[in-house]
Amino acid sequence: MKKSKMLTLCSNSKVRAKLLKDANIPFIQNSCEFDEDSIKTKIPLEFVKKATEGKFKECLKCFGDKTPLLCADTIITDGKTLIRKPKNREEAKKLLLLQSGNKIDIVTYHILGFQGQIYTHLATTTCYFKIFKELENYLESGEWQGSAGGCKVEGFCKKYIKSQQGYESTAMGLCIEWLVEILQKL
Repeated sequence: MKKSKMLTLCSNSKVRAKLLKDANIPFIQNSCEFDEDSIKTKIPLEFVKKATEGKFKECLKCFGDKTPLLCADTIITDGKTLIRKPKNREEAKKLLLLQSGNKIDIVTYHILGFQGQIYTHLATTTCYFKIFKELENYLESGEWQGSAGGCKVEGFCKKYIKSQQGYESTAMGLCIEWLVEILQKL
């Protein structure tokens, strides 16, 4: 992809940036502010779509659409409950205990926009977890910060996955497999 067509990752996520680097997708990382707390719905799929759309609209205002803009948001759900990023250690513990020994869906919604063309994708990875051990050490490490539900499937939670349906990249916050397919069309 030419520099003028270089992808703009509209996210501060180090994990999303690493996924792009590992896939050899040239990008710059830049984001705009969007207040996710302004979203009133507690319906998981509705929330993740509204959050991604809000981020995308803000980034369009900031950057225009001369280069491809990629926005994504990720949530966790047990099928009914919306599980977002924990705000503190106590909330992280509560959310991680909800996931421990249970089935969760990690849902990522993506918007890729470029010169008036909009591509969207909703992807889900389902994880069946064993009981989390060493939870206190994980909480003390602070590694849970910035992740939906405090869950890091590439880190702490990985060793507790009994089985998984869907892409690991989706669970990490960016479905690389979908993105590569779309970028090849551009």
